[in-house]
Amino acid sequence: MENSTRVILITYPDSFRLEEAKSLVESLPNYKIVKVFTQKYLDHSKYGMGAGKAEEIESFVKGSESGGVQQIIVDEHLTTKQIHNLEKLTELQVIDRERLILNIFSSRATSTESKLQIQLAEIKYQFPRVREASKIASGSERPGKGGMGEYVVDVKLRDLKRQMSFIQQKLEYAHRKRNLYHHQRMETDFPVVSLVGYTSSGKTTLFNLLTESNKETSDDLFTTLSTTTRSLKINSNTKVLLVDTVGFISRLPHYMVDAFKSTLEESLGADLILLLIDSSESIEDIRIKYSSCWNVLEELKVDKSRVLVILTKYDDENMHSEKIREIAKDLELSDPMVISSKGGYGIHKLKTMIGQLLLPHHLHSGTTSTKTRN
Repeated sequence: MENSTRVILITYPDSFRLEEAKSLVESLPNYKIVKVFTQKYLDHSKYGMGAGKAEEIESFVKGSESGGVQQIIVDEHLTTKQIHNLEKLTELQVIDRERLILNIFSSRATSTESKLQIQLAEIKYQFPRVREASKIASGSERPGKGGMGEYVVDVKLRDLKRQMSFIQQKLEYAHRKRNLYHHQRMETDFPVVSLVGYTSSGKTTLFNLLTESNKETSDDLFTTLSTTTRSLKINSNTKVLLVDTVGFISRLPHYMVDAFKSTLEESLGADLILLLIDSSESIEDIRIKYSSCWNVLEELKVDKSRVLVILTKYDDENMHSEKIREIAKDLELSDPMVISSKGGYGIHKLKTMIGQLLLPHHLHSGTTSTKTRN
């Protein structure tokens, strides 16, 4: 890539975090990782990483092997002071994990609502950093006053609060429209089924298969940032509305989850929630992603009784039922649903199961018999 942004990635040495960090960076258009440094702890006070690792990175950056590196990405939350120290040492721009995810969100947003949600998350990211940035710029504990006698930092904070309030009003309007739409759907008596799961778990591929749609799919993270709803005929007697949602990810800050809460409300109000888990991955990775998904669902106070776990991507001819049994035992699932959107395996059984779980008895009694996390 001739015009690619060449970056150094600093992350943890364990395979899951290492591969996820790489996937995040590679999800940005024209980004190329030229070197990966790993560090067991990224919570040191001065640079995030230890001073020795920071000096090693400085040496690489200023050496001939760097090949024109333009940016350093650290796979962890960093304070403004830590970013400033590392930028001063290396003379390169430094961004942390939260900034990286926000950049990906910005590159993916297409709908008006998703763009507003990202703007809200941006402000919440900046808010705690404004005062610290002002201290660094002024070299004192309290930056000087502006032309009207107000402290500059207070003016900036008040401006951010004003922007936040304006965006929240717009999102509240979108929320009211969504509620109205939801009530209109309730009047048609069509049950709602929502697809949720870790990013790249196969939600959109399954959505396209079931609804004969052509939504964009990709191995990149966060391809879907907005909900999409289509009708799905389960059988001659049952029609449902199927909703595709934004994917989850580990270590997603609370304010980002909160910013996307209105988008995820489709999942909150669904009659049945299909939690998709990629069965083709290692047991350890599956365990981490499964836990991360439940953390988000619990934070959003989703009704666990309406969650059905689906093991996806049963595509590999070498994958045996023993792997499925191992996953089921590890996640404490009894007789999990297994599907392949690519090959069609289990799709008819899944549609039959959805129809059975959405019988009026289940919808009104709230006794949906799905296996949930303990």
